[in-house]
Amino acid sequence: MAENAGADHPARKKVTAPSIGSKKVAEGHEPMVMLTAYDAPGARMASEAGADMILVGDSVAMVVLGYDDTLQVTVDDMAHHTAAVARAKPHCLIVGDLPWMSYHVSAEETVRNAATLIRAGAECVKLEGGRKRLPMIEALIDAEIPVMGHLGLTPQSVHTMGGFKVQGKKADAALALVEDAKALAHAGCFAVVLEGVPVRVAEMITNAIDIPTIGIGAGPHCDGQVLVYHDVLGIEDRFVPKFVRRYADLKSASIDALSQYAADVRSGAFPNDEESYHMGDSEADALGLYGSGER
Repeated sequence: MAENAGADHPARKKVTAPSIGSKKVAEGHEPMVMLTAYDAPGARMASEAGADMILVGDSVAMVVLGYDDTLQVTVDDMAHHTAAVARAKPHCLIVGDLPWMSYHVSAEETVRNAATLIRAGAECVKLEGGRKRLPMIEALIDAEIPVMGHLGLTPQSVHTMGGFKVQGKKADAALALVEDAKALAHAGCFAVVLEGVPVRVAEMITNAIDIPTIGIGAGPHCDGQVLVYHDVLGIEDRFVPKFVRRYADLKSASIDALSQYAADVRSGAFPNDEESYHMGDSEADALGLYGSGER
């Protein structure tokens, strides 16, 4: 494994929504990389690793905030985490995830909520759903806010789907996804995430539209891939979807390090003399600290 995948890009240009929207693998571009991140350290690492996009995902609900699904986070929550990512000034495009019920009521409310994320530092927004979201998407684009779509397994629809289940396994459902993708592209989305769909369906959608597809559990034929930061690094291990590949086991490494710290504190090995601050001898004498160990 390379020591630093981003080492070849010491001064990478800032990635923009239009530059992403033009990158189809079929036209000779290399597949794009998207990672989630929810804070400044994560954003810096994703950027230095050479990722093209950072998704400030509503998955923060599950992997950071401890909820069982993504339905609990609010626009204010998402703005808080988006701002933290933006302060890191990554070269990556910052994609702000519109949370559940932030784009479901009206086009006006959708634009207002998206503007909150843009003000926080997002450079575009992502929302879930197909043709029924067209009025919201069109309103956002009219407001000059770039939009990334999201089709297939849409986690905000977990109750309607009866759980986190693969979508488009039947021919009619697959064709409906193709039509949804075409509608999103026609409406002006610059890219679309395909989550939890069969390989052949994702390939069919990718070939059917002229904007890039970003896969997560959608096979190798998309124009890019996205995974959750905590899954890639092995920080989260309570539930590991089939499509996740771990590139590290930071949870175990972190527990080992923290356990050693605890042992050193309890044994008196931490802090040692070099890890402590000291007074000069004359000041220690003035305080009557002769023989206290300050020398």
